[in-house]
Amino acid sequence: MTGDPIPGIDPTAVPSGDGCAECLAGGGWWLHLRRCAACGHIGCCDSSPGQHATKHARQAGHPFLVSFEPGEDWFWNLDTGAYYEGPPLAPPTAHPTTQPTPGPAGQVPADWQSQLH
Repeated sequence: MTGDPIPGIDPTAVPSGDGCAECLAGGGWWLHLRRCAACGHIGCCDSSPGQHATKHARQAGHPFLVSFEPGEDWFWNLDTGAYYEGPPLAPPTAHPTTQPTPGPAGQVPADWQSQLH
């Protein structure tokens, strides 16, 4: 990587929270979390019932999502369908390790596996 700015990635944008903003607001749940690399919005992955990360990215025109899972470090470009290397982002880079996956605690139904996409 050259260190040049990448359109659609703002390394200074902080995460919007510890979980999917829409799921938390509406009582939903997620399998994995994704972070918008442009604005820091935290949404749920495409396997989750709400698929909020991709919905946000498409509506906002923000092409890059990154994992918000502990131990994962990747950028995905929705426009190209490819993984990328990106710059370090403002912390935190993952949800707290005390938060269960799927989550959030107390919101995940017993039959959660049958509800995945």
